[in-house]
Amino acid sequence: MTYRSVFRDKLFEGQTIVVTGGGSGIGRCTAHELASLGAKVLITGRKQEKLDKVIAEIHEDGGQAFGYAFDIREEDVVKASVKQMLADHGQIHGLVNNAGGQFPSPLSMISKKGWEAVVANNLTGGFLMAREVFTQCMKKQGGSIVNMVADMWGGMPGMGHSGAARAGMLNFTETASVEWGSAGVRVNAVAPGWIASSGMDHYDPSFATEVIPKLAGASPAKRMGEEAEVSAAIVFLLSPGAAYISGTCVNIDGASSRNARVFPLLDHKKSKPFEGFHRAFKPKAVKDS
Repeated sequence: MTYRSVFRDKLFEGQTIVVTGGGSGIGRCTAHELASLGAKVLITGRKQEKLDKVIAEIHEDGGQAFGYAFDIREEDVVKASVKQMLADHGQIHGLVNNAGGQFPSPLSMISKKGWEAVVANNLTGGFLMAREVFTQCMKKQGGSIVNMVADMWGGMPGMGHSGAARAGMLNFTETASVEWGSAGVRVNAVAPGWIASSGMDHYDPSFATEVIPKLAGASPAKRMGEEAEVSAAIVFLLSPGAAYISGTCVNIDGASSRNARVFPLLDHKKSKPFEGFHRAFKPKAVKDS
């Protein structure tokens, strides 16, 4: 089996695209889809063994992938890593700023260290990656950047540190799209809602049992989203079809962000998922719900 992308074959042939956090979850799925469409994919993460597993999967499927293990929060390391990628592969045509992470907690219980760690993961690291790819490559050759945000509209109760960081990333996206537009660089964002991704398995067990099982019922679509549904939006924004789209954010949430949480929702099974990722697996938190 191969990735069942809705996009044409060889769409990204001859292009090199970086996917941060490519060792798991949405990043892993996006790397697979891009590779299936002909891209040479450079995946990054902090653990080489996780990257190696995804690289092996992509190679088995006939794609090209390479891994770079480093911490996107360390400025000098990011500079050196981007320089090495360019030395190894030449031009970088696209960057998917997917890496991030957070933990559930009420604001009153978040320490300064915890707050800064989440902001570094979800905002500062993405800024550093984008800045270095721009200054070292895209400033002269153009390209496309897609940043990961989240369903933080109207606040993010229970994850206020992540909501603040993601909102900052959205504003960065809007600013960069203007400042870097004259270089032929497009900068956009995607905002996934409740996606059945492996990241859910890293949350506290009480969150997995008390919150996650309720998410599907709170969505107008009456289900959670698939990793492939996020990847498809990212791939479109990287593609030539999005040549006049920059500075925007695509919500991938089944209209959950448009629900005021008080509107009565009818039960239904009319929303059918797009399960394009042939190697997808459900997180334990969803399997058990």
